[in-house]
Order: sequence, then C-alpha cells, then structure tokens
Amino acid sequence: MAIDPPQTTRPSKTAGGGLTPKPSGPNKLFAQPDQKFGDFRDDIIRDGYAVIKGAVPRDRADAYAEAMWAYLETFKNKGKGLGFKRDDPSTYTEKHLPVINEKGMCSGYGVNHEDFTWGIRQEPGVVEAFAKVFDTDDLIVSFDAVNMALPGRKDLPANKPWPHQDQDPAKPEFRCLQGIVNLLPNGAQDGGLIVCRGAHRLSEQFHREFSAFEKDPVFRWTQEWYGFTEAGLQWLKEHGGHAQCEWVKVECEPGDLLVWDSRTPHYNLSPTGDHARFATYTCYMPAADASQADLERKKGAFEQTLGTTHWPNAVHVRDHNQPLKRQDGSTCPYSGENAPRKPVSLAERGVQIDGHSVYWCGDDIVVAGEKLL
Repeated sequence: MAIDPPQTTRPSKTAGGGLTPKPSGPNKLFAQPDQKFGDFRDDIIRDGYAVIKGAVPRDRADAYAEAMWAYLETFKNKGKGLGFKRDDPSTYTEKHLPVINEKGMCSGYGVNHEDFTWGIRQEPGVVEAFAKVFDTDDLIVSFDAVNMALPGRKDLPANKPWPHQDQDPAKPEFRCLQGIVNLLPNGAQDGGLIVCRGAHRLSEQFHREFSAFEKDPVFRWTQEWYGFTEAGLQWLKEHGGHAQCEWVKVECEPGDLLVWDSRTPHYNLSPTGDHARFATYTCYMPAADASQADLERKKGAFEQTLGTTHWPNAVHVRDHNQPLKRQDGSTCPYSGENAPRKPVSLAERGVQIDGHSVYWCGDDIVVAGEKLL
C-alpha cells in the first residue's frame, strides 16, 4: 500500500551552499536546572523516557504496519516472496524471511530506506516531538533499523537481556534522544522496550565511581555504547533509592512514539505471546551539531541506501561488504542487495531531515522538479 509522505513547508534560510541550521535554543532538555514544561518532556527529565500517545495517527500507523507485513510477504523473488505468510506461523522461519536477529532487528536489503521507513520519519507528530526536546526545528534523522519480531520463532537463539546505554560514558551530558515508533498493539507479552526508570540521573556518578574501575567490563564495539554487568546493575539498585532504577516494560499502542535519553539503561524483549512486534527506530538531532564531514558521510549512506545506528550524524554506517549471515553461518543469498524496492522519494521535510544536501555545502538538490537551493 502506497503511503503519501506528509507535506510540510520548506526551510527558507540559506547561506552559501546550504542552509545554516538553527542550533538548539535555551529550552533544550536539561539545558537549565528545574525545567518544567507540562508535557512529555517532564517525564523524560524525571524517568529518562516518555510515551507520546498518537504521534502518528492510527490510520497511518495501521497503513505502515500493513506495508511491513507486505514487505515480508513479497520479499525478493521478483516480488513473489520466499513463502512467508502472516497467518501461517509455520512460515515464521529464516528460509522464508530476510535476516532478522533474535532481537527482532532487520537492517539491510535497503529496508532502512523503504517508503514506510521514510514515511514514518517524516510524520509531523514524530518530528515535532524531537523539535521540542532540542528547541530547534532544524533536525537531521538517522537511517536506523526496523523491528519485525515475530512470535514463536524456534530458529533463533534466545534474546538474552543486554542492558546498555547508547552513549559514550566519557561524555556525560544529555546528547541524544532515541526513539521508536510503535506500529502494532504492544502489551506485556508482545516484546518491546524495557528501561531502567530514572537511572539516567545517576549515569555520571556511576561512571565516575564504578565503571572507571570495572575489572571485567562488557566488550564495547564503539565508544558510543556501554554494557552493564551484574555488578553494575547491583550498583544502580543500591544507589537508586525508592521508585528509582526500577525496570519497566513500556506498553503502547499503534502510532505511539517512545523516546528515551540515551543515558537511560535499556534493552528489548521478544514477544512471548501470539502477537508480533513491528516498530521503527527513529532518532533526530540538531543539524547544527553535525560537522560537514558527518554530512558528507551521511550523503554516502543515503546515496548507497545504507543503514546507520541511532546517531543521525551517521557516525556508524553499515558496511555493505559485511554479509548478512543466517543462523547456520551461511550468507543470505540477498545479502548484497542494498537497494529498496523503489527509489527513495521524499517530501521537502524529508529532504531537510535527511540533511546531507540541505546543510552540506555541496550539491544542489531537486524536489518535485524544482530546485530547492
């Protein structure tokens, strides 16, 4: 099902080869002590996470979910699919699907740039939530993965808890707000996000007093990540106090936006009931915080339709030469096919949050046949 991207007004301020982005304003989250907003931002300050109800209208959320089901049913084989049928759990196996890991994540095959992923990124209610948090409308977006966790899969290893932060401990200030747009009903048994409520407020102290002296830390594949050991979790429990550092499984409805401070310990759960979990990982940051080198790297990722992590400045881009492996160790036969089913087509807001051509002092861009810059 085709979903027309939501329309927004174009940016107007230009300078040199690209727009000059407006940096975060004085009301950026955590910029001032004792902030009170009277909305979801107060939840983030207190708990480290929040749920923005109905950020995507229900009819559009349902359409995005339908598009994801259709993606799985028509995956490759000239659109005939590999035999997956949503109503037949016996087809919930690797030979009928793209590579989806035990955490439900799929990143490859150009899925990061499908029309449904870009449609969600351009949803006004999603973008506006991040604009409030950073106190600027000039944002760029990540090309992150999708989550398509199917219930009852026997061909995957167990999804073991992996509590972590997605931020460099050496940089303790608020730097990143992560996001998930939820697309199917997500209750207690439907998998999803679990967070350590309020632990973001202890992050700097934790890394100063505990992790700096840790003897057996969890391997860090990047500086922008930290994994908690059992001893580290015990430290949080002992220092959290009443009603703080409690692990909470976040429940939500289709169209809800879940956001959390990257300093908040978190991980995800797999479905244990009969219902699938569909969601997209969607994260934005101020364009002013990205360097020209970042934007050039982002340009390459966009042009090659590659995925990134949650960092919108494309600090990590998926290596297209790294094969997508199945559980038996074999390479998925479609591993090198990185193009989405259709060329990426963006509304003007999408061009702005993609960012590489708007804020990068390089190429001009064309939208709907009209030169934008």
